[in-house]
Amino acid sequence: MPKDKESAGKINVANDVIADLAGYAAFESYGVVGMASPNTKAGVAQLLTRDKLKKGIKIDILEDGTVEVGLYVIIEYGTNLSEVVRNLAGRVKHEIEKYARLKVSNVDVHIQGVKIRK
Repeated sequence: MPKDKESAGKINVANDVIADLAGYAAFESYGVVGMASPNTKAGVAQLLTRDKLKKGIKIDILEDGTVEVGLYVIIEYGTNLSEVVRNLAGRVKHEIEKYARLKVSNVDVHIQGVKIRK
């Protein structure tokens, strides 16, 4: 069978799977302490536990089939915020495109808080 033969079927990737990929990529990125809920209460961001990472991520599949990602993160105090955001967005885009084979059109990073890493 030729290596370049195309599949006769279609693969659908659930939004939760895309969110998991984004969450693990974010959690392993330099300067990211953790994920936060998109909804802050009284201006205080809640750090989510590792098993709830996808609650800090919004995934939108656009009509053209591309993916938009919204990340809600808590950043380590003392890091260069713009550098952390640039690296984080690039890593998340790379991971989704590599493992889910989906085109990422945009990654928005929302910094919900700053925390000293222990």
